[in-house]
Amino acid sequence: MAAHNIAWLVPYWRLLRLDKPIGILLLLWPTLNALWIASNGPPSLSLLLIFVMGTILMRSAGCAINDYADRDFDRYVERTRERPITSGQIAPWRALMLAVAITLFSFLLIVSLNAMTKWLALIAVLIAASYPLTKRFFALPQAYLGCAFGFGIPMAFAAVQNQLPPLAWAMLIANIFWSIAYDTEYAMVDRDDDRKIGIRTSALTFGQYDVLAIMGCYALFLLIYAAIGIALAYTLAFWLGLIGAMLCAAYHYTLIRSRERSGCFAAFRHNNWLGGVLFAGIAAHYALL
Repeated sequence: MAAHNIAWLVPYWRLLRLDKPIGILLLLWPTLNALWIASNGPPSLSLLLIFVMGTILMRSAGCAINDYADRDFDRYVERTRERPITSGQIAPWRALMLAVAITLFSFLLIVSLNAMTKWLALIAVLIAASYPLTKRFFALPQAYLGCAFGFGIPMAFAAVQNQLPPLAWAMLIANIFWSIAYDTEYAMVDRDDDRKIGIRTSALTFGQYDVLAIMGCYALFLLIYAAIGIALAYTLAFWLGLIGAMLCAAYHYTLIRSRERSGCFAAFRHNNWLGGVLFAGIAAHYALL
């Protein structure tokens, strides 16, 4: 009986992608990087909890908004046709209202933070909400996604330092390159379906140069972090983390070079390890000071 009573929650759980935490982690790693760097070490526990919870909530709201916006396209894509809205398990208006409710609740988390952080949070919501529309006209919607996924970076600096130094923007640019890399891998899985329905993606834009573009974006992402490591005089622990991230990127090349769907999707999912290893290097640097 108990299982039957909560069965109605399963489609909502899937709508918010809580069954697929990879998206949360891809948002969380760059946010944690920014919190540690902005704080010159571990941030306060309260600030850490605010940003972790905020990341989970805003990713969930973003998924609901994305599925609402793409409900007429998802039915034509093999990977998405069984999503809760497209398959009729959740009414579109319910998904939209849930996204609004989650967004409003997430703002309660930051009431104690400074005004700059609150304004940036509002901008972050607008970017996340408008991302699905970019797939209709923008050749590289993955770059816009990178901005959305990385907006925890300037928010972290604002919350800790009440300012946005050039370092914050450098980290955001690095995150855009990383997002283009991993989301192009993701888009390669759906390339044929996306071409049929007219969706714009970086996988279609890069065409035969998709693998080269992905590896180039990984290289730029890692080079920016190397420059940050040099500028901040980071110790060996950081460089070991960066080397680990480089090895992850090299491994991704072996997965995507044949352009098979399974390999591209595996590479996308493995980016969790790339982000985690890089953060581990940053955290270890400060822990060993």
